[in-house]
Amino acid sequence: MFENRLRKVHKILSKQAAREAIFCYRLYDRDLPEFPLIIDIYEQEVQVTEYRSNHHLSPEDYIEWLDKSLDVVKVVLGKTNESLHLKERKRKESRADQYQKSDNQQSFFEVREGGLKFFVNLTDYLDTGLFIDHRITRMMVKNEALGKKVLNLFCYTGSFSVYAAAGGASSVVSVDLSNTYLAWAERNMELNGFLGDEYLFERADVLQFIEGVPNSSFDIVVLDPPTFSNSKSMIDVFDIQQNHVELINQCLRKLTTGGVLYFSTNARKFFIEEELIDGVIQNITTATTPFDFKGKLQRWCYKIIPKSD
Repeated sequence: MFENRLRKVHKILSKQAAREAIFCYRLYDRDLPEFPLIIDIYEQEVQVTEYRSNHHLSPEDYIEWLDKSLDVVKVVLGKTNESLHLKERKRKESRADQYQKSDNQQSFFEVREGGLKFFVNLTDYLDTGLFIDHRITRMMVKNEALGKKVLNLFCYTGSFSVYAAAGGASSVVSVDLSNTYLAWAERNMELNGFLGDEYLFERADVLQFIEGVPNSSFDIVVLDPPTFSNSKSMIDVFDIQQNHVELINQCLRKLTTGGVLYFSTNARKFFIEEELIDGVIQNITTATTPFDFKGKLQRWCYKIIPKSD
């Protein structure tokens, strides 16, 4: 059953990815309840994410089931053990806990997306360094970035920053609380030849940083915060549902006339409190959902412009 499903989706999605010159995409996302796996393609490498469920199997039987499932993945995709990376998804207390710094630079390798290059790591972190569900959103930012001042908040590994720079942004400021993320973001920028004083990397608590930014400073703001964080480096516990109105309004005040805020969240039960937000809100979730995430994506995405006085 699993093999038949995987062969079917691989035939369809691999062809579409090839037509669109997409090298990193989601192949399988818990399509069958009996096989709660996620399979992502990163060039020639494959990441299989294992979601522990109530399978009612003994530890020995579960290991046998998992081994057989991975054998199916290798056979269908024509992969070896070396190019298959298994990860168990565990719930963490905060985003800071999810990403622990690794000194194993050999685990990083380059992938292509949108004519650009990025370092990813399939072994040392909870996530890979490139959120492949946002490739359409990144292209939107690139297409609007020419001559613009761009602020990328909670920048993670800087993929939005790279796209903005590639689109001809006059300046790009990338902000994150993690030195690990910022170093990764800087490597991604350098990988694409974006060097210079117009590309800044700021280690800061975003909630504090945005308060110190003068109004009307940026033309584009990218805001993709964690759902929740209680990092010791932050003054307060962050919860996107509780904090989104204040944070969005802060960002809107930092935009120039005609500026735009791209806001995204992975909070499953999130609802945007439109009546409290000082901007015109466009829900672009569907428009930014790639073909390989249709019907499976659990995130929200909005394009917001400040209201006219």
